[in-house]
Amino acid sequence: MGNCWGAKISSESPSRSVYTSGANSKFTSRNANGLSSSSSRVSASSVPPTPRSEGEILQSSNVKSFTFNELRTATRNFRPDSVLGEGGFGSVFKGWIDEHTFAAAKPGTGIVIAVKKLNQEGFQGHREWLAEVNYLGQLSHPNLVKLIGYCLEDEQRLLVYEFMPRGSLENHLFRRGSHFQPLSWNLRMKVALGAAKGLAFLHSDKAKVIYRDFKASNVLLDSHYNAKLSDFGLAKDGPTGDKSHVSTRVMGTYGYAAPEYLATGHLTTKSDVYSFGVVLLEMLSGRRAVDKNRPNGEHNLVEWARPYLTSKRKIFRVLDPRLGAQFSLAGAQKAAALALQCLSVDARYRPNMDQVVIALEKIQDCKDTARDARAEVKMSSTSFGSSKQRYRRRSSGEAVNGKAAYPRPSASPLGSSAK
Repeated sequence: MGNCWGAKISSESPSRSVYTSGANSKFTSRNANGLSSSSSRVSASSVPPTPRSEGEILQSSNVKSFTFNELRTATRNFRPDSVLGEGGFGSVFKGWIDEHTFAAAKPGTGIVIAVKKLNQEGFQGHREWLAEVNYLGQLSHPNLVKLIGYCLEDEQRLLVYEFMPRGSLENHLFRRGSHFQPLSWNLRMKVALGAAKGLAFLHSDKAKVIYRDFKASNVLLDSHYNAKLSDFGLAKDGPTGDKSHVSTRVMGTYGYAAPEYLATGHLTTKSDVYSFGVVLLEMLSGRRAVDKNRPNGEHNLVEWARPYLTSKRKIFRVLDPRLGAQFSLAGAQKAAALALQCLSVDARYRPNMDQVVIALEKIQDCKDTARDARAEVKMSSTSFGSSKQRYRRRSSGEAVNGKAAYPRPSASPLGSSAK
């Protein structure tokens, strides 16, 4: 379930969950003075205002209604050592159920599940919980996390998902330690393509859903690094008829929301495309969308990176140094151009997600090797060094290639050769 947001940014540490929302800021809607902060959680407006009965859950043969006792048994009474993660909604527990009957099973038998238990006093409420059940209960796609079932019993609200052993994309990009190794270039592009396919499905005529909270923490990875979108608490039905947008309260996660959505509250599928561009940029750079620990001028990833995304040479300033030379240079340039297009300030110039999928599939086909990339890096470095040397000699009036040289204002080592 996503995070609400408004003006105030809170600097909490990253969530340790493989299933929790990674946004650390709680926000509310805009008022006449801009974005205002609040301690209360604002819910998605596409679901009933005060739902409390199971009759409000859309009927689906895809999900099972569990009893609280069944899930308590499956998680060994919600033991602390079975916690997969924690967040504003509550905690996620690891459990086991029988593959065929879905009855609670002994640890290590049957299938592994992730049980999200709503904190009754947390920021996230019943309406987000209900949105999650109704959307994931009705929608099925290889790149959406599978909702196995739910529990609605008295004040208890729980969700039962397939277990995603690789955790969240956020953890792999930003967590350090032996358990989270840096993702390779190929894996990053595989994850990007999978997530893009998930969004493209949501935007299709089959679903017509605007996700509204696309971010790295909501992209979960299975054992083969297949990406699946999770957390539909802020999802909203797309516009109908001849309407071009949905008007709604501004909600989501700071750093990922499209500028026109922030300014007007008008939500379209292109709002999701912008958020995808932010996450793609996070994957390219290994940097968070918002990081107050960075030097001044680098707090906001999009603002910092935008000038570098159009230059073949400057792209190296954006790329995650942990990639080394183990990446496709042509692919990196195309991915940077795609991210820049997704991040267009004018939504009309952003691609749709079907076009993003096609672009990422072409990036998968880039066959230049790591050795080619190293050569390019070395060539760029050598060229840069030679230019610096020539610049110093010209600046001192020293002859270059037998000819007198004089200082010129335009004699930058990047000069006009920078593209």
